[in-house]
Amino acid sequence: MGAFDALPEDLTDAGGGADSLVRATADEPERAAEAALRPRRLDEFVGQRVVRDQLSLVLEAALGRGRAPDHVLLSGPPGLGKTTLAMIIAAELGTSLRVTSGPAIQHAGDLAAVLSSLEEGEVLFIDEIHRLARPAEELLYVAMEDFRVDVVVGKGAGASAIPLSLPPFTVVGATTRAGLLPAPLRDRFGFTGHLDFYADDELERVLVRSAGLLDVPLDADAAAEIASRSRGTPRIANRLLRRVRDWAQVRGDGHLHLPAARAALEVYEVDQRGLDRLDRAVLDALCRRFGGGPVGLTTLAVAVGEEPETVETVAEPFLVREGLVGRTPRGRVALAPAWEHLGLEVPVPGGTLFD
Repeated sequence: MGAFDALPEDLTDAGGGADSLVRATADEPERAAEAALRPRRLDEFVGQRVVRDQLSLVLEAALGRGRAPDHVLLSGPPGLGKTTLAMIIAAELGTSLRVTSGPAIQHAGDLAAVLSSLEEGEVLFIDEIHRLARPAEELLYVAMEDFRVDVVVGKGAGASAIPLSLPPFTVVGATTRAGLLPAPLRDRFGFTGHLDFYADDELERVLVRSAGLLDVPLDADAAAEIASRSRGTPRIANRLLRRVRDWAQVRGDGHLHLPAARAALEVYEVDQRGLDRLDRAVLDALCRRFGGGPVGLTTLAVAVGEEPETVETVAEPFLVREGLVGRTPRGRVALAPAWEHLGLEVPVPGGTLFD
């Protein structure tokens, strides 16, 4: 991959403003910055030990047989390394990687064009594979199992399907919502790996490696501080690292020590628990305005000045995972740690929160 050839000259602007610092998704400019920090081999990949060991066996066995490995499905939240692992698979096999995504393939013909151009042993990476259009899904079933596609020639009653053989190849699918994959497609993957959130010590190793690639001095206690605010996600950890580097360059001495890390993250409004402005606004509205809830999603979104979809998909997953917010049939409620995080007294049983 060309993205591995060299570090971009300037990574300063990749990562967005304060509101995007702890978001697990990434836009195109940030993906370019990420490419410079991606590990190239499995032995460089930090974390996900079970998936890494299992994948290593699959690839080594395939190389020993001189055949393409089974198709690989990688699932898990965004920012944990699914795309990186797809690139590593191609590198370990010594072959090239073709990249596409489910939303980009809306017709069977789009997928047929991609498949028919594959060479033997190549890796086809399909990001957001759960968003493939149904006609493309059905074409992919046959291609993955029988290595052929049926090309339709003509229209109407005179149309005919001509089978076109494909060379052996490997599909690597990535999804954040494995439950949306239809069973026939899921069953065609010989290996399925689920990526979990990282522990703080694993994120510290990610940060130390990234700091070395960025050629910036990073103290161990600063790495621990950044890791603790990164929501268990390497993408967020690397993004925060770049912002701390910016602060140290402009307002500090260029060294990434603990005071610099804390000062930078305070500027970007990322608190000790990894919550940003929107997260705290949701908690504040729940606790101070609505007495802990329950509150409907639309009402809560209006209170914080955001769209309901933004609150539900951007802020809520982390707040629920951290045990700060609960979802009930009657609406969202603030749990005891949310009150404590805001420095408020937790309501006693029998109050609004517990009704």
